[in-house]
Amino acid sequence: MKLLLILLLLPSSLIAQNINENSNAAKANSFINSLHDEQKKKVLFAFTEMNRYEWHYVPSSMIPRRGIAIKDLDSTQKDKLNYLLQAFLSKEGYNKTKSIMSLEYVLRELESNNEHRIPENYLVAIYGTPTKDSVWGWKFSGHHIALNFTVVKDKIAFAPFFFGANPAMVKEGSRKGFRAIREEEDLGFELVNMLTPAQKQKAIFQLEAFTDIVTTMSAEVAPLKPVGIFAVDMTAEQKNVLNKLIVAYLSSMPPAIAKTRMKKITTEDMNSLRFGWAGGTVTGTPHYYRVQGKTFLIEFDNTQNNANHIHTVWRDFNGDYGLDLLREHYQNAPHHHH
Repeated sequence: MKLLLILLLLPSSLIAQNINENSNAAKANSFINSLHDEQKKKVLFAFTEMNRYEWHYVPSSMIPRRGIAIKDLDSTQKDKLNYLLQAFLSKEGYNKTKSIMSLEYVLRELESNNEHRIPENYLVAIYGTPTKDSVWGWKFSGHHIALNFTVVKDKIAFAPFFFGANPAMVKEGSRKGFRAIREEEDLGFELVNMLTPAQKQKAIFQLEAFTDIVTTMSAEVAPLKPVGIFAVDMTAEQKNVLNKLIVAYLSSMPPAIAKTRMKKITTEDMNSLRFGWAGGTVTGTPHYYRVQGKTFLIEFDNTQNNANHIHTVWRDFNGDYGLDLLREHYQNAPHHHH
């Protein structure tokens, strides 16, 4: 059975949005133009600069990032950076990014003597020259957020992308009950607990959860050991939940990208798609899952802080940092004779 079309699952508010490469590049330029020279030195890199492939999800004060931090921007510059984020994320993705960033204030209250709880310590770096170059990229990164965008003509690659949340659920204070990452966890539990005992034996590949995502912040990722239950061995109802789970990750991306990516999954990944689980199957117990196909990997873990600390990541085996788009672009580029 084909996966249901993503259109059925994407909120209707998303469908109208379209990727307009020129306006995206223009928003990047508008941000660049708002910076003074010293700031530009921190933000702007050649597209070929190798630090484009570096990313982390610990606080930026622990492992420094390239770029300029939001806290060092004035209000106009912050607005322009927000417009840029909004251009490359869906409304849901933008709100999730803001929610995760807002947890730094919660942590600062909970751990007042931890010097790494610095709100707005999220950095932006831009590679290449938007509008002038047909190939450019940018990244936005800090504690529990790593967004890597690569633009090749009118196509956009969004991986690797990482979202985390600590606390996964705020336990006390004015924001008690707040969860920045919700569906990715709830649908995972729903799916594993829908499985029959025989299916669970295939799906649950180890009883201990990993303490973190297995791929951590590798620049390049190859498929992990194939574990778990094949999607083709699921009932229609179970496949539907698996589908919603994949969409929970893709829905942070602008709909045009999400639809293209989902189409690729329906054509290329269907027979190899697997769902694997490790750890407990009830909230409050450390748990981990992965969804792996031929072209992509999703990892989720909630193990730290008594299973109240989430890490999630999407990796494209050939498309991280737009490598597949770039390969195609350079193969088709006319050769210049001087």
